[in-house]
Amino acid sequence: MNEPTHPTPQSPAELGFEAIVYEKAPPRATITLNRPEVLNAFDFRMLRELARACEDASWDDAVRVVVVTGAGRAFCVGADLKSWSADYLGRPGEYWKWFGAFKDAHDRLREIGKPTVARINGICVGGGNELQMACDLAVMVDDAIIRHVGPEHGSVPAGGATQWLPIMVGDRRAREILMLCREIPAAQAAEWGLVNRAVPAAELDRTVADLVDELARKLPQTMRYTKHQLNFWRDLAWHQTAGHARDWLALSMATDEPAEAVRAFLGRR
Repeated sequence: MNEPTHPTPQSPAELGFEAIVYEKAPPRATITLNRPEVLNAFDFRMLRELARACEDASWDDAVRVVVVTGAGRAFCVGADLKSWSADYLGRPGEYWKWFGAFKDAHDRLREIGKPTVARINGICVGGGNELQMACDLAVMVDDAIIRHVGPEHGSVPAGGATQWLPIMVGDRRAREILMLCREIPAAQAAEWGLVNRAVPAAELDRTVADLVDELARKLPQTMRYTKHQLNFWRDLAWHQTAGHARDWLALSMATDEPAEAVRAFLGRR
């Protein structure tokens, strides 16, 4: 990826992305997580590309709304545990760097200055749920599920879930989601306010397109400041905890608990 000399948007073809597909059809830009062979689990490259795509969309005045979705049968299942096992277990310093890319992608997405819509086309697990929560609105296909598995895999879900779930669904439901690690069906996610709508697969694209059209008609400067104000509690929770979580989780990578949990998971798979 070439570094820009000015905050000037580029054609997606010029950006050379490999782990995502970035498309612009004003007033909409679409970011598709594109590692379907691993259910769009994110690795370091995907996080870096996601951050760069969000940056480009923020600079493009023709783009009024950004949609985030996944390729294949999943939206995103969070971090690539195979990559973790190879690159980060037992290497706290390397994990700390990885979390920096994760944090930067989240910050770029939340601070894009334009409304964002998560198009949840399939299974949404762990960091995938944190990614959709970083968007302003979310539409979920009605046969998908949301689930958190961090306490089973040796990773505290502190990349958005511990910060934002209590705001979105309430404290008791947040604890239920994070501590029990149960599947949350789409209808329940909509009822609890974790997503805005749960719709049949045949209606997913139309529902997202209708939201994009409605959002794109709003005044961009006013929308940007409305979003900034709405993000107050999310940003407060995030900035008060993300740095500490980065350091703690990095040190945790040197302990037996995550190493044994991740290797057991990979062995079962």
